[in-house]
Amino acid sequence: MFQDRKEAGEKLAIALEKFRNTNPVILGIPRGGAETAYYVARHLNAELALLVSRKLGFPFDPEAAFGAVAEDGSVYISDTRRHSLSANEINESLKEEKKEIKRRIQALRRGRPLPDLDGRTIILVDDGIATGATLFAAVELCRKQKAAKIVVAAPIAGRAVESVLRSRADDVVILETPPSYHAVSQGYRFFEDLTDQEAVDFADRWEKE
Repeated sequence: MFQDRKEAGEKLAIALEKFRNTNPVILGIPRGGAETAYYVARHLNAELALLVSRKLGFPFDPEAAFGAVAEDGSVYISDTRRHSLSANEINESLKEEKKEIKRRIQALRRGRPLPDLDGRTIILVDDGIATGATLFAAVELCRKQKAAKIVVAAPIAGRAVESVLRSRADDVVILETPPSYHAVSQGYRFFEDLTDQEAVDFADRWEKE
């Protein structure tokens, strides 16, 4: 268990030491991943940016994800869950989340594009992984941008999700995979949602250092 995202991020950064000399780009998945990614980027002296990827929630249970969409339009939809939704329901969810993605790009990156990922080592960082949907879509974005190597990194995740991520990314670094795992928050003593401004503050802090 981690005290907070700072401790988790610093420990994750040490585990990612082998990528220090690969000129990596650290892409944090906001909001919580912005803080974790900041400590990784600071330790590795690496470029940092926030990548927006949004889960697609069921109409009757928005917190439960049936897929995700990344900011370039890359979509992941769970094979086991897509059959419980109509094409119209999927399209409506996509439309809403794409609208939110545009808002977040303005709020979190001030409308600026992602760094050039072509030929780079990309480390996708989140504060923890639940279903993995947002990261599956983010990995697809990086593939389309011709990243040379895609690494997924987080302090905590479920064992089943870690296994699937290993089939999609080039490398996966997870510090803890509890046998009984239900939520990211269970890996932290202190865990609160970040606001847009707090996520931006971490990105700004990195730029000033």
